[in-house]
Amino acid sequence: MKFGNRKKKITPKEFIAQQCKSGLPWQQTPDDLDVLVRLIQLIRPKHPKKVAMVDLSEFIAFLDANPLCREKLGNYVRSLLWHKKFNRFLSDAGILSDADFFYEIKRRIVAKFLPRQPQQNQLEYILIQVFYLSSDRIWIEKIPIEQLEQLFDLLGFKPIYNDVEPDSPLSEVLLAMHLIAQRISGRAMESDVIKMVPEFDDLESPFIAFEKELLQIDDRIRKTDIHYIRTQDLTYRQLRVLHQQCVEFVDRAFANSSKYGISIKVNQNLLKIRQQLERLKVMMPLLAVDDQRNRKQNSIALGLQLIRYNGFKNNVRKFVSESTQLISYEITQHTAKTGEHYITETSGGYFKMLRSALGGGLIVGFLCVSKVLLSKVETSTFGHAFLYSMNYAFGFILIYLTGATLATKQPAMTASALARALEEGRGKGKRSDRYAAFASLFARVFRSQFIAFVGNVAMAFPVSLLLIWLIDYSFDYNIAQFKYPTLLHDISPVHSPAIFHAAIAGVFLFLSGIISGTVANRDKHNHIYYRIQHHPVLKDVLGRERTHNLAKWYEKRWAGIVSNFWFGVFMGSTAPIGFFLGLDLDVRHITFVSGNLALGLFGSGFDIRSSLLTWCLIGIVVIGLVNFLVSFTLSVTLALRSRNISFFELRFVATAVFRHFLKKPLSFFFPTEKRIDDTQAVSH
Repeated sequence: MKFGNRKKKITPKEFIAQQCKSGLPWQQTPDDLDVLVRLIQLIRPKHPKKVAMVDLSEFIAFLDANPLCREKLGNYVRSLLWHKKFNRFLSDAGILSDADFFYEIKRRIVAKFLPRQPQQNQLEYILIQVFYLSSDRIWIEKIPIEQLEQLFDLLGFKPIYNDVEPDSPLSEVLLAMHLIAQRISGRAMESDVIKMVPEFDDLESPFIAFEKELLQIDDRIRKTDIHYIRTQDLTYRQLRVLHQQCVEFVDRAFANSSKYGISIKVNQNLLKIRQQLERLKVMMPLLAVDDQRNRKQNSIALGLQLIRYNGFKNNVRKFVSESTQLISYEITQHTAKTGEHYITETSGGYFKMLRSALGGGLIVGFLCVSKVLLSKVETSTFGHAFLYSMNYAFGFILIYLTGATLATKQPAMTASALARALEEGRGKGKRSDRYAAFASLFARVFRSQFIAFVGNVAMAFPVSLLLIWLIDYSFDYNIAQFKYPTLLHDISPVHSPAIFHAAIAGVFLFLSGIISGTVANRDKHNHIYYRIQHHPVLKDVLGRERTHNLAKWYEKRWAGIVSNFWFGVFMGSTAPIGFFLGLDLDVRHITFVSGNLALGLFGSGFDIRSSLLTWCLIGIVVIGLVNFLVSFTLSVTLALRSRNISFFELRFVATAVFRHFLKKPLSFFFPTEKRIDDTQAVSH
């Protein structure tokens, strides 16, 4: 059906008046939606989020004054909705369709651009064709309920409680509730889900009890004449109690993730159960009616809910946010605990960090020299990638196992500790005092980073210089004689893309923190420590005590070993892969560039331009700053997101930190506090 020039502005009442006067049929086919689509287009506001209210009073007054148009419009809309099925839509829309995270993302993205088209006997077909914009759910809710009730009466709609015949609205609601309850029961009984809540082992499953209670209510509704129950009915109240127990089951499972860890699959299963319970919570009030107006209000509420579900069923951002929050929380929770060791509070801790950083610089000095030697091995590009990766990987693991410190490994850990401190400070005292305490903690974090940088650089430079001199003295061979121009120019931010390469290293530092938390969370969920501790073969070969010590060592160290190994692989393989692809990819790390500066100076016979030396010194500072900022920014973003802390709150945090710096600038570089109680927790 054609409506002429759509650019001409007409009101909804003018459009319906034209339809009535034309004498043409409103439908070319039984499922012709053109008139309804056009009517909604005229009602739909241009900017749904900006309007305060969608007023239909003029349209309602027109229908009230024109019985013929009212009758035709009512017959048309009711014929479209007659016996349309929606139980599957009500049970599925906006709820995870599968436990596979990436499959669900792909499905939702595809559906955004190419929506799934159900059969025309489904109510979802009408919703997709008429309310096809995701913003429709926003403006629909801005129509006053009184006007919706008037439209309901004028168009001749009947409450959903008039019958429970097949395909009737109430029957579809009951079918949807049964379908959801059965799905929840099956998913909640899976072994991976049950083991998250051992507290319920000896109790009857609340999900099965809920399903049984729902069956009893369904039987009563279908066999009585009024087709509903009262809100004070004992069975309805019991249904709500059982629903709350199901919610508590899921909440307990999520809370226990800190004890037992959690996998993506279990997280998705629990998230789906939570979404289905939320859907049941919305649908349960439709079963209970206390007065005649409730019958009409519940009928309208059902229609509004269907439009809402149609609007956000393919929302990718909400899905990713919900799916990743708990996993990222568990990952950052591990890094937060690790990060506490990188925050110094006393002078003793400050100088202990310096000694630890000197140890890290010592090992890096050896790694710098060994990489130059490995570069002289005749092998393929990927052969060099392997050699460099192993050089870095085993070096980083050695730094980790010896208790030494690599400065730029800290931000990924300390960012999580800062976010946790901000979360734990909520609700404690005045907001200004809370942020002031956080600023003091940040100052301790910053000076810990600073002294770690100083220790790494101060040791890596002389160790690298000493080693290259010893090789030259012993074998009369200057290993950097022909490589020194590259070593020096790669440090300078004006002679090379050193800043970009430092940013890549910052990303890898962030990823190494993620890997550490992921491995720790996975091992905790799979009870690896417990399985090693009670392994019968290990106990027989090593003895009970040694097996127990091995399990403790694994629990404490393995995540860090894996993290450092992969950080080494990232660092060592980036440049060869970039060369293979024809891309200028490489990494710059402050500790390594200080060692490379020593090698470059010796390789050149200490005969370089003063301007190049100046840029190299500036480059070391800039590279370290970029390493820190990129790693810290990515880490703190993930940490805040995992704790559901608004980024808007960072404005107050930044202000508090700046004020603290103006008040006590030296505290950002040196431990200026006179005394810190031993009992003072890092998070305070």
